[in-house]
Amino acid sequence: MRIAALITSFNRKATTLACLARLFEQKAPGELRVFLTDDNSRDGSAEAVRAEFPQVRVLAGDGNLYWCGGMRVAFREALKENFDFYLWLNDDTLLESGAIARLLEAYRRIRAEGSNRPIVVGSTRNAKTGAPTYGGVIRSSRVHPLKYRLVTPGDEPIQCDTMNGNCVLIPRAVAVEVGNLSSEFRHSVGDFDYGLRARKAGCTIWAAPGFAGTCSWNNITGGFLDAELPLGKRWRHMMSSKGLPPREHLLFARRHAGMFWMFFWVLPYLRIVFGSISDTLSRQFWRPLRTSK
Repeated sequence: MRIAALITSFNRKATTLACLARLFEQKAPGELRVFLTDDNSRDGSAEAVRAEFPQVRVLAGDGNLYWCGGMRVAFREALKENFDFYLWLNDDTLLESGAIARLLEAYRRIRAEGSNRPIVVGSTRNAKTGAPTYGGVIRSSRVHPLKYRLVTPGDEPIQCDTMNGNCVLIPRAVAVEVGNLSSEFRHSVGDFDYGLRARKAGCTIWAAPGFAGTCSWNNITGGFLDAELPLGKRWRHMMSSKGLPPREHLLFARRHAGMFWMFFWVLPYLRIVFGSISDTLSRQFWRPLRTSK
């Protein structure tokens, strides 16, 4: 059995090295190869990886790849060697002992029960609180086709609609059928798009039993989801590559939101604008009342 682990990194050397250390502690059956795209880090990440983990194949980015671009580079190189499995792994995910073996066992169980070409997702949790953070997701609304909720893993595999890309085991048959991450996405949404495209191609997606590792939520402070920021700053963050770029979100909505895709495309932008205006007016109204007491 040959497994290719795919990772992308940018300017967080200690985090990346910790991820690789946990990865190489795994008792994975067969051969484990690592393809890591370093997106022109300025903190010496690439040099440190080569020094501490010379078995890792380090691929160079130009600084503009972001998560999807970096993962595409690693995936493209690994696909040339026809591995049995491809493991997506965020560099801020710390695998727990035996995680890869449990993902493979879940894959075998799902195949034995008759599900062809399953993708197996490893759920992560907060290291301090134990709360689930990333993993498989299912649609949470009959009305809103792009609204999802995170699946809390149980004792049995749970079928999902799509997934976060933090820890995902993709068998060769799925990689051949679906291919690489879509080149239209730079940072976010690409993992959801891959899962949805895989399901349209007849593949299935499952959250493996238990947790595969730890990974903290991305901090929303200072981003477009931060309701404390003024509208102008929220809007600029939303338009950025790490926000919700309109062109990319349009493509995602057109692919996966059904006949009313245009409404669901524009909806998050309307929410930011009207939500920010409402919050501002509310603060202006209530501040004088609090001051007068």
